[in-house]
Amino acid sequence: MSNQITDTWYYIIIQNPETAGEQFVGYTDKKTGVTFIPAFKTKKMAEQCFLVMPKDIMNNKYEAQAVIREDLMTLAEKNGYDVFLMDDKGRVQEKIS
Repeated sequence: MSNQITDTWYYIIIQNPETAGEQFVGYTDKKTGVTFIPAFKTKKMAEQCFLVMPKDIMNNKYEAQAVIREDLMTLAEKNGYDVFLMDDKGRVQEKIS
């Protein structure tokens, strides 16, 4: 029997990928003041939702990338963000941090 660990991966939007200014895209809910990073189960869902997300396409590049859950949670906690699993329409499915 194998003791294999199955890692959980999420797709998130990266601003300015592969540059010194690379960062995860996060948002602040204007009603509640909650800061969060949107996460998705698939790359397609991330790309579909990103079409309706606010962004600065004139000054920044964006890309959906997979990130391992542990790294996402560590970075979010370190920077005071929650992580919400979202659908392709931008609706929160659940809080995962």
